Formats: sequence, structure tokens, C-alpha cells
Amino acid sequence: MIFNRRTLLHGMGAAIGAAWVMPRLAQAQGQDTRILRIAAQNDFQSLDPAFSSTVAESDIQDSLFVRLISYDGTSWNTQLDGAAEIEQVDPTHIRFALRPGIAWTNGFGEVSAEDVKYSFERVANPENESPWKGDWEFLDRVDVTNEREGVIVLKQPFSPVWRTTLPWNAGLIVCKAAVEQAGGRFTTEPPAQCGPYLLKEWRPKQRTVLVRNPDWNGPRPDFDEVHIFPIDDRQVAEQGFLAGEFDFINVAPSSLPIYQSNPPQGVTISTRPKVGMEWLGLNTEHPLFADVKVRQAIAHAIDVDAVVDAAYFGGAERATGVIASGLPGHRESSPYPARDVAAAKALLEEAGVSGFDTRLSIINATDLLTMAQVIQANLSEIGINVEIEPLESGTFWTLGVEESGDTWKDLQMFIHRWGNGPDPSWATKFYTCDGVGQFNWERWCNEEYTKLNSDAMAETDDAKRGEIYERMATLLDESSAYILLTHGVQLLLYREGITPGVTPDGNRLSFSKFKQA
Repeated sequence: MIFNRRTLLHGMGAAIGAAWVMPRLAQAQGQDTRILRIAAQNDFQSLDPAFSSTVAESDIQDSLFVRLISYDGTSWNTQLDGAAEIEQVDPTHIRFALRPGIAWTNGFGEVSAEDVKYSFERVANPENESPWKGDWEFLDRVDVTNEREGVIVLKQPFSPVWRTTLPWNAGLIVCKAAVEQAGGRFTTEPPAQCGPYLLKEWRPKQRTVLVRNPDWNGPRPDFDEVHIFPIDDRQVAEQGFLAGEFDFINVAPSSLPIYQSNPPQGVTISTRPKVGMEWLGLNTEHPLFADVKVRQAIAHAIDVDAVVDAAYFGGAERATGVIASGLPGHRESSPYPARDVAAAKALLEEAGVSGFDTRLSIINATDLLTMAQVIQANLSEIGINVEIEPLESGTFWTLGVEESGDTWKDLQMFIHRWGNGPDPSWATKFYTCDGVGQFNWERWCNEEYTKLNSDAMAETDDAKRGEIYERMATLLDESSAYILLTHGVQLLLYREGITPGVTPDGNRLSFSKFKQA
């Protein structure tokens, strides 16, 4: 398996030199129109900030709406966005004043403090079941003091509010009047937009087109239009890049040795350490995995180092926990046992299981398929026969979501890949009781873990937060519902002359912050 994959990459490397003439010509021809062409990893399902869940959706929302503050496009530092002023006046009160003249489309006037109040409280309201409600878990209310000013009132101190809540998904502002007129929520057609770009066209699974907003009164984007093409398989995206079809792509990290040994002309290669998480999840409510001993057996049977190396070719390290390096609660070493087939078989015997057939669902991407094949081979040694189910991204991201149908009832094993923000709460919230039926597809619910997650967000001392996260990590380990693989690395390819607007982990794009020489 690994030999074949390396052979494929070697063939790609041999073809690179002949493929670089066309991309430079394509870019030159497109300079007058200033169109930025992006190969995204998946298509969007919803552009409603309160109810979306994927990176592709977040990237587009970043261009259609504003926040009070946003990341600056090159680091985790924040800058004013929709706010003219914002300050924390005490541990539980944040005062803000909006910039004047940020206009909603469709005649809904200017962005107002009432819009801010509606947007934040809408996400926080548990009845709405927003996947981002945890980011506003400690929101009490937003007080509106005049048309453009207000005060965010917290129930208690909230560490992530400046790191991730305000500059991330939960901080996006929608138009109260427009959303209420649309029935309280929307999906693919925003009833009002106010950002640097507007949604011009969406062809499902083919292309999304954004066009510069003529009424935008903030920094002018360099590109007139952004064309976004959803492509699940990173190697397919690479071929398109080589053919001159895209200006920026996320590339399978396994391709890094090829580009290092034969760097293409006119292209910048950038490797970014990720703060996200990739793991094998087991549905604890499925009869096959309800017994913790069966889950422990699977954990013992899988060679995680081999799984990661096969997908990343030595470019990524095995995760020691869900929290990435540099954040409070990161573990320096892994507590997980080395692969032990004999122990795995003994655990199955204790559970009264001699072997079974199961299904492993993944997004149809080459690196994830490689991971799945190693897992498949590992588990076959203890009598578990794994059928790999590759799916297009739109279908995959509905599997464990209750409101999308009944697929969650027969969901068995899956490889999850989530991008996180620069706060440990983002890494830990995926496993809380609140997330069951939304993003906690394993359906493991531990009340202590969920309470500790809230406690950690309220703690402003990083050392004390770290101690809380250590206990949470132990509970997660004991569940054996999550076999942690890696935080991963992100390899970016983009044309020379372009400075990408991208977070330091290479995961989130801000199209309006892309610069062209």
C-alpha cells in the first residue's frame, strides 16, 4: 500500500516540470479581471453563521458578514472589523461601538447594535441548538445603549471571548430584520449581506462566485471576484493547480517531499502546523461499540504511528492529546499504549466478541483513504473486518447530525478532521454532552467532562486551566471512543505575487485579506 502511494507521488514529481508553463500564462491572462481562484476542500451547506459547521462555510461567511473584531489575516492577532472601538471595562463587561456606514443589502439599513445583540444571543440561546453555542456559553445578554453602541454582559469571566469567540464563527453579525423576515434562519441564500464581498453565484458541487461589495466602506479587497471550487481530493486539486486552474490550494502534506525535491517555478510553498485534530471516532451507541472493552481493543490494535506516517510521510507527529502544542493543557507525551495485538484480542475475549464486520466512513480524499487502509489492515489482525466507505464531503458531514436524518443511528466508525481555533476550548468542546447529535458523533456523554469544559473556559489563569484540561484528557482516554491520530500539518501552494489571507495554521481563509502584487 505504501509502496503504491509513494510510486504515485514519484510519478507526480516527474510531471511537475512540464506542467508549470500553463499556470503562469493563465495567471497573466487573468490579471486584468483580478479573479482569485480557490480550490476548497468541500462545498457549503449553510451560510447562516449560527447553523453552519464546516471550514468552507466559515471562509465564505467571513466575506459576506462582519464581526466586531477579526484576525489580521496573517497571525492570531486581532484587529477592528465592524467595531470602531471595543474594550473590556471589567471581567464581565465589554463595551463596543460600531463603525458607521456598514450597509446591509436589500434595503435593510446599516449594521446596528441591535443586530449585534440578536446575532450573539441567537447563537447562545440553547433552544436554537447552534453548534457554536458553547462559544457564548457565558453570555448573559447584550445591552443596546444606542443605535451603534452596546455592552456585552457575561455571566462570569470567559477566557476564549477575545481569542476565538469574537473573531471566529460565533462573532459573525447577521441582520436581525432580514433573518426574522426569512423565518428565523436561512441556508444557501443570505437575506442580507454587509461584508467586503457579496454572494453572486452558487452552483452546488461546482463553483461559488463572490463579487466585491460596491457599498463596502472598509479596506478595499485586492480582487474583484473570488471563484471557489469544491474539490474533496487534494491530489485532484493539485492537478488542477498544475494545469493553471487555481491560484491557491491546500495540498495533501504527503506531497511535500516531491515539491521540496523539485520546487516549481513561480509558486510559493508554505507548511503550517495545525491546531486542529484528526481522530478515529467510534459511535458508542451503536451495538458494535457499546462495550468499552471492544473500544479498548480497537485502541490497542491500531498502530497510530503507522497511520499518521502513511498519510503524512513523516511530516506530522502523533497527537499526545486533543490540545495542540503552545496551548494550556497540552500534554508533552502520549499516554496511549503502543500497539499490542495480544492485548486487543484478550479484551475482545473479555467482551465475549470473536470478531465482526463494521464500516469506516471517510471523506473521499487520498490521505484519509490511506489512513483508513492502515486501520483496516490493523483491525483485520484481531478479526474485525472493516469496509471503507468513501463519501463526498457534503454527504459525510451529515452522517452524525440528527437533524439531517437517521444516518446517525447506523454510523459506526469514522475519521473526523476538525480545524480548531487558538484556544484549548475549541479542541475540547467536540466531546461534550451538548454536542451529541451535532458534532459529537461518538455520542459519548460524560457529565464531569462537560462541567469541567465549562469550568476551564471560566478560568482566566492558564496554569489552572491546564490542570482542568489534564483531568478532562484522562476522562477522554478512558472512554476509548476517540482514537487520536494527529494535529496534522497544512501544506499550501499559491502563485508568486499573492500574499494569502490565512490563519497561521493554514486552515481558515479570509478572501478579502488576500493581496496581489
